[in-house]
Amino acid sequence: MRKVLFGIVITLVIVFTFKYCGDQREDKITIQENSALIQEQIKNVGKLIVTEGHFSQVFTYKNSKSIFGNLIDVEKKALVVVNADVTVAYDLSKITFEIDDTNKVLRILSTPKEEIKISPDFEYYDVQADFLNQFEAKDYNSIKRTVNKQLMKKIEASDLKKNAQNRLISELAKFYILTNSLGWTLEYNQNQIKSSEQLQDLKL
Repeated sequence: MRKVLFGIVITLVIVFTFKYCGDQREDKITIQENSALIQEQIKNVGKLIVTEGHFSQVFTYKNSKSIFGNLIDVEKKALVVVNADVTVAYDLSKITFEIDDTNKVLRILSTPKEEIKISPDFEYYDVQADFLNQFEAKDYNSIKRTVNKQLMKKIEASDLKKNAQNRLISELAKFYILTNSLGWTLEYNQNQIKSSEQLQDLKL
């Protein structure tokens, strides 16, 4: 009788051991599969998102100088109309992240800085220049530098950058939806993300 009981106990131990090892193996495979799925999702989202805008502005350019010992002032001026296409882009392939398989955590370490590109088209009207103060290449370069500075101020004051950032947050929200559906946790800048709305308050 004791031998029979001993045999039953040994059999149960073996069965539970194999079952435990099988469960552990299944859990490991699931984590690896989830990890691969998250990496694939990040790869798919790792694209360039672009927000476009258009700005127009009119500038009056003037330049005068004195010659012959300040006896004569010579002047040049022009009316400059600028139409500029502006893009604010995020290269999402530059997102840095790490995957913690053990704790089932996706950590976004940093997001890329926006890339602002200004493509201005210049039209010059009412160009006037004295014989001794003609338009030169440096004048046109000066106009372009001034225009870019003024346009950058307009971009900063507009909703273009904010709209671009909202698109970035929408892409990050996809990570939250994915990790949440898999039972994982999403962290950004060492903060746990508990809702899609929480992403709106992030300082990117």
